[in-house]
Amino acid sequence: MAKYRIGEIAQRCGISERTIRYYEEEGLISVSRSSGGHRWYRDEDVVYIKRILELKGLGFSIAEIRKIIELREEDESGNKRRAELLSQYRQKISEDMKKLEVLKAHIDELEWHVHQLEKAEDGFTACPGALCASCGYKSRCVFFRVPEDISR
Repeated sequence: MAKYRIGEIAQRCGISERTIRYYEEEGLISVSRSSGGHRWYRDEDVVYIKRILELKGLGFSIAEIRKIIELREEDESGNKRRAELLSQYRQKISEDMKKLEVLKAHIDELEWHVHQLEKAEDGFTACPGALCASCGYKSRCVFFRVPEDISR
């Protein structure tokens, strides 16, 4: 089994030595020490660090990652970790779908504003006037008035 010093494992994983120490402090990885106190890491640690980075990239918090890793103590088969990951992935998908709906509504709102400003005669302060009646956004436009309201 290969052994790596902290600088080597940091380079292999593309992260800083400080990040590795932080993961140790948080209980996400464990480290062996030489008789001289030097940290030694194994190939298994590379796998764990890369999994941590993957989960962080997917929006998992350190606490959520720790919970998954700690399941190793309860179930060496990995079935509990797999079940927890599946549950967490599904929850993240649900949360992200809600965020996507909000983002789509925001984009739609911005497109409406672009459309409105492109059609406005003076670019900002006036309603596009005659185009209002045929505008696809008139139901939500604060400037749209039905023709009888214009005469008032």
